[in-house]
Amino acid sequence: MRKSFASSLLNFRQHLNSWFARVAFLVLLAALAVTARADERAVKTRVQPVYPELAKRMKISGSVSIQATVDAEGKVTDAKAMNGNRLLAGAAEDAVRKWKFVPGDGVSVVTVEINFAMQ
Repeated sequence: MRKSFASSLLNFRQHLNSWFARVAFLVLLAALAVTARADERAVKTRVQPVYPELAKRMKISGSVSIQATVDAEGKVTDAKAMNGNRLLAGAAEDAVRKWKFVPGDGVSVVTVEINFAMQ
């Protein structure tokens, strides 16, 4: 009886590992598809960010990575800062929301870098 339970447990574990491997593979495939689509979208119109006054006074510079969702017509429907200084992130998001991309087949996610440098 113990062998039967142990073998059933081992069989269940192997099945579970196989299922996780399939899910992981599908997630990886989806991520690669999104990345491939993101590289295909060219920027049609860029709007420069407004340097935040507080960041200027504090002499803060750097880059902010923005993840933008772009619809089929090329309009940015969402922009979210992924990393970078918080004082600069809002201005970068606001600017990217005004960008226009070349129309595409559907919705895509594009990652762009916005650089802030003191003049």
